Parts: sequence; structure tokens; C-alpha cells
Amino acid sequence: MMNKNNIQTIGRRKASISRVIFSKGNGKVVINKTNQTLNEYFKRESLVMELREPLSLVDFDNKFDITINVNGGGLSSQARATRLAISRSLEIINPDNRIILKKAGMLTRDARVVERQKPGQPGARKKFQFSKR
Repeated sequence: MMNKNNIQTIGRRKASISRVIFSKGNGKVVINKTNQTLNEYFKRESLVMELREPLSLVDFDNKFDITINVNGGGLSSQARATRLAISRSLEIINPDNRIILKKAGMLTRDARVVERQKPGQPGARKKFQFSKR
């Protein structure tokens, strides 16, 4: 979805859904309408680096404020969903970024989810011990 001033994209991973809105500004990042920084919300430096990866790949300048609304799943899947949404926004801002982001695998949705547990079994694949007698 694109407006004159706002670019809104969605990223998904497992049970996490992330909505990212790029709006004209000076590079401020807001997560879930709180005053938390990226490090405070995602807690691990590796997840913050993962979020900033698409921005560093395309040498993005701070002409946009980023508003992130993320829920569902765990921190890792939230970070991956947000990374996908940011990558999609960067592609809309400048279509030349698509080649760089696609080559790095940032525009591909990771469709892997947990396999369901089947009836008569303790897990998705595990079986109860077989007793011959």
C-alpha cells in the first residue's frame, strides 16, 4: 500500500505478523507505539543486526521514520517478519534495490511452520514404542 508520504508493507514468519510504515522524517524507529529502542525490544544484538541488514545493504539514508507494529510468535520470528517487511518497503521506495535485496534473500518469505501433531502419536513424527508381545 502506498500513499504520497507513507509506504506500508507486511511481513510474515511462522505466527508473527509485522506491519512496517515508512513515512517522511529523520530516521526515528517506533516499535508497537512504545518508547523502546530496537535493542530494548528485541533484546539480542543478533536480532537487531538482522533487522538492519536490508538497510545497510542498500545504503539507506535516514530520510524516513520507521513505525513497526509486530505481534505473534517469538522474538526471532518477529525479527524475521520485520526484516521482510522492511525489505519490501525498500523495494517500493527504489525499484533498483530489488536486485540487491533479492540476491541476498531478503525478499523471500520463509514458509516453514511447525508440523501439526497427529492423533495416536506423541508428536508430529514420533511414534509410541512398538511392543511385539
